[in-house]
Amino acid sequence: MSGRSRILIASRLFPPEVSAGAFRLGALARSLHERGDGVVVLTTRPPRHAPQTADAPGVVVRRWPVLRDSGGNVRGYIQYLSYDAPLFFRLLFSSFDVAVAESPPTTGLVVTAVAALRRKPVVYYAADVWTDGVISMGAPAPVIAVMRWMERIVLRRAQAIVSVSDEVTERLVALDADRTRIETVGNGIDTSIFTPDAVLPTGVDPYFVYTGTMSEWQRPDLFIRALALITEEEPAARIRFFGQGAVEADLRALAEEIVPGRVEFGGVVSPQESASWIRGATAALVSIVPGIGYDFARPTKTYAAAAVGTPVLFAGPETGARLVRDADLGTSVDFDPESVATAMRELLAEERSGRAAEQRTARAAWARANVSLTAVAERVAAVTSQVRERRTTKIGPARPARSGPDERPFA
Repeated sequence: MSGRSRILIASRLFPPEVSAGAFRLGALARSLHERGDGVVVLTTRPPRHAPQTADAPGVVVRRWPVLRDSGGNVRGYIQYLSYDAPLFFRLLFSSFDVAVAESPPTTGLVVTAVAALRRKPVVYYAADVWTDGVISMGAPAPVIAVMRWMERIVLRRAQAIVSVSDEVTERLVALDADRTRIETVGNGIDTSIFTPDAVLPTGVDPYFVYTGTMSEWQRPDLFIRALALITEEEPAARIRFFGQGAVEADLRALAEEIVPGRVEFGGVVSPQESASWIRGATAALVSIVPGIGYDFARPTKTYAAAAVGTPVLFAGPETGARLVRDADLGTSVDFDPESVATAMRELLAEERSGRAAEQRTARAAWARANVSLTAVAERVAAVTSQVRERRTTKIGPARPARSGPDERPFA
């Protein structure tokens, strides 16, 4: 590449905010800087509960306040607009060679429009398919139509599309994305933080841990209902939730009703603290509600658990279940309390016998080899470099993601 490229990243999520999207883009910014590119990030002021950390050296981060819901999330049309409207004007007066736009499609549309005015290329980072998401939430037909329209425009106008899994790639193609512009790079976790060497919590009863987003498409109440089925035989077992989300209040109420004193909510914590709690858990709980449009998801909760060597208890569709089975990362079951309760009993027994500890090293080795977030970021950075060099409408055929996924999400 001749000269130093100027890469602009536009995303409502960026470290120190705690989310899979923030981690993903933070890693990309660092990778671009290490390649010698100039990097500017246009993002939001983090919520009050975000950890206090410095921005990556050499990366220019420009923030502004936005509307957030009661949980501190930028979630909802008005909240998105509070980011997207100022973004439009900042993009107009920012200097860049390539823009990287993250979802939602409203943000992608703003970046696409300004880039077209300024004749600059766009790389769209597609971690999710938002049209599928609004359908799964039962949105009205006009809302679905508008979302599909926006998403299609963004996909058609992007010089390159970065996808996190083969399943997401197929959904993008179904929305009329040009397959030759899609690069399937996978998804991952920071294996320098999520490691078997994470500090173990002390003085705690046996517990299962749930980290990250608590939403309608995960329905983590499933695990509380399962815990209630094993309380008599496993009186010491607990569940610890870390994170937040739209259904957190419902989870708290349910826990108080059916298993009082057995479920704890620790709020949003730093990645280091999250790694510690996962490291000490009997198993990490991961769920996806089947049949609502997210059957293709591979939650990064699975990768975080694997990286520290803790077994996963996954409840949900075949894609996530196959990942757990094929890589021997733990146990996958149907999405019902009875199946989850049976798995909880077995995992507690394995922990007491020492069998779970014997597999810790193998799980962590798999994560380092297959789901390193640094390696994923390097692949995305290579895509942006190719777009900058060629300034063409095609970036070559998509590479299939590895089956033991170097892929995908803290969803």
